[in-house]
Amino acid sequence: MTQDLAPSVRSQGAAPSTPQAEGWWRSAVIYQVYVRSFADSDGDGVGDLRGIRERLPHLAELGVDAVWLTPFYASPQADGGYDVADYRAVDPLFGDLSDADDLVREAHRLGLRVIVDIVPNHTSDQHLWFRAALTDRPGGPARGRYHFRPGKGENGELPPNDWESVFGGPAWTRTAGPDGTPGEWYLHLFAPEQPDLNWDSQEVREEFESVLRFWLDLGVDGFRIDVAHGMVKAPGLPDIGRTEQAKLIGAQVLPFFDQDGVHEIHRSWRQLLDSYEGERIGVAEAWAPTSERLALYVRPDELHQAFNFQFLTCAWGAEAMRTVIDDSLAATLSVGAPTTWVLSNHDVVRHTTRYGGGERGLRRARAAALLMLALPGSAYVYQGEELGLPEVVDLPDEVRQDPAFFRGDGQDGTRDGCRVPLPWSGDAAPYGFGTGGSWLPQPGLWRELSVAAQSGDPRSTLELYRSALTLRRELPGLGDGEMTWLDAPAGVLAFSRPGFVCTLNTLDDEVELPVPGRPVLATSALEFVGGTVRIPSDSCVWWAV
Repeated sequence: MTQDLAPSVRSQGAAPSTPQAEGWWRSAVIYQVYVRSFADSDGDGVGDLRGIRERLPHLAELGVDAVWLTPFYASPQADGGYDVADYRAVDPLFGDLSDADDLVREAHRLGLRVIVDIVPNHTSDQHLWFRAALTDRPGGPARGRYHFRPGKGENGELPPNDWESVFGGPAWTRTAGPDGTPGEWYLHLFAPEQPDLNWDSQEVREEFESVLRFWLDLGVDGFRIDVAHGMVKAPGLPDIGRTEQAKLIGAQVLPFFDQDGVHEIHRSWRQLLDSYEGERIGVAEAWAPTSERLALYVRPDELHQAFNFQFLTCAWGAEAMRTVIDDSLAATLSVGAPTTWVLSNHDVVRHTTRYGGGERGLRRARAAALLMLALPGSAYVYQGEELGLPEVVDLPDEVRQDPAFFRGDGQDGTRDGCRVPLPWSGDAAPYGFGTGGSWLPQPGLWRELSVAAQSGDPRSTLELYRSALTLRRELPGLGDGEMTWLDAPAGVLAFSRPGFVCTLNTLDDEVELPVPGRPVLATSALEFVGGTVRIPSDSCVWWAV
């Protein structure tokens, strides 16, 4: 007997769970909005805050608990808003402060919490502080907010050390005086338009506490902390002694990343967050070489969550996935924190494409989504993954805006491909994104992947996500808690949670297994033979036990 567990059966017979009285983040599913690519309300081809507010019902219907917004602050947009010129102002490209206030209020009305990005490792080179630093004397107070150093060589013509930018090239740029005379160098671990702040400066620390209070007072529920691992540099700024340093990020502690001193900053921010009502949270974007070092960011007196990039970068396969899951759960359990799972974001190739692309990549992406949402802890969904969007790999060079694309030997420069604006409806671009086109071109095939095209189709990826998120709320064994691995053949993952079993087949062929319970959701049609079930390749099944 073949059974197609389309999402229409998503909540049949499921017992509602008891909401947690506290620690909402421990089980939360949080949806990432890349602001410029979500929805455009004014027809300029760029997404904005009002567009997000108008589309919030989509997120409420999807079933997520919170929304995370990428930077919308005043910025020259040298790196998609991660170069902030004014942390207390909304960039006119995205609206104004009243739009931010309206968005937060409407999200709360719909039962959604709001997390905003904060960018503390660096500012824009157009920030008033940096403009003052450029006109200050060497060793002056304005330069003390950043990392200015004299160069090496006979006339200071060489960078102060061998650090490389994540985007490629040296991590240092030389300044010039009013008369054009070469001067000191300043540090930028990313683009030259993003000078690194000096967190040894008390003025820097006090300014960011003030910025956090500004947005908390407006009502946001927390912060995703960009480059949370990068604010503290090793004393003396020592050389690394090798090139291609970007490949070392997340593989070892570097003199500019994952220094122990960052934890003092995060502890002080946790105290600030705890002083507000409503369980406001901090989320670390932290690249660490091991799960154990990543867990340091979520100790009881530090941040609430840290993205699990080991899971994101894990290859498709049961053995590799189990190792990462075990290591991640053990590390976070040691500090009493939830594990935070993520498959895609605005900086990496979409997992539909990473897993092989085409039909196979989509099968695997759907299966990985059910795996992620069944694991203990919290999960993040990147906009468009609920539609099964692939990476756009054929963008013309002339439309690209990723700064890494224009600099060699750093990140791969293909981040634009995961940032193409969402398709909402219609048969032609911009597919309901707005009335004035889109800042990056959308593929023609996306007409079949729009929200409107997938809504109501029981076999669509959108309805799969809606069903999974409904069941995640209703089944008491999902969310935060414990799990137990079950015996399974090579290439298959199976684990149980209270009243629940998840089975993932990562093989190229179907597998036949004993039926563990009543199937409630599956990514592919199942065939039942007596007391066994045949699970197709690259498929995941949820069972009620």
